[in-house]
Amino acid sequence: MKKLLRNVLRSSWLQRAVGFLAAEYLRLVWLTNKFSFDPPGVYGIVEPEMPAIFAFWHGQHFMTPFIKTKASHRAKVLISRHRDGEFNAIAAERLGIGTIRGSGDHSGAFHRKGGVGAFKEMVQALEGDWNVATTADVPKRARVAGMGVIMLARESGRPILPFAMVTSRFVRLKNWDSTTINLPFGRGAVVGIDAVIVPPDADAETMEKLRLQVETYLNEATRRAYAAVGRPEAALG
Repeated sequence: MKKLLRNVLRSSWLQRAVGFLAAEYLRLVWLTNKFSFDPPGVYGIVEPEMPAIFAFWHGQHFMTPFIKTKASHRAKVLISRHRDGEFNAIAAERLGIGTIRGSGDHSGAFHRKGGVGAFKEMVQALEGDWNVATTADVPKRARVAGMGVIMLARESGRPILPFAMVTSRFVRLKNWDSTTINLPFGRGAVVGIDAVIVPPDADAETMEKLRLQVETYLNEATRRAYAAVGRPEAALG
């Protein structure tokens, strides 16, 4: 029975159906929430920095495709090769976001999960004038920024732009990254924090300081975003 269920979940028709429905649901959420932006002229600030590395926390990823508001905002997102990643990839592509498949984890699983190839593809995307979106934390270590995003910035020479995108109405799962399923008919907020620049000659000490800075900025963006939608307590989840 378990094998049958596993085969059904891996079937391409089910993955396409779930991805399609997820994309259209998220579109509904985007259209029925009134979003505010902090700072108000955030796009005027961000556009001169493009292509850039947009970093966010795991579990807050569902609404991130909607930070792209113009056709000129070409973007690709890093999505894992896990089965759940297939659904996310199909949904992202339907919402106009390109995908790069692999892991942002730089632990022992980096090679096994396609991390090397994904890292090279992200660097190539940035060189080709694509923005790259990726979670800053790595699996099983929620809200602890990994070194992957720092390495990507050092290698590509592009800035890291930490941000949070939240809604006032949501369901939060009790899993390792506290996945937040955004709900329609509420308020939303997008909060961007100052860019983090990683010098091409950054040593280990500098990279660790910048990793902590990314972590601090993302926590601050999350705090401000939930405060903006009247749910300050949600930033602790």
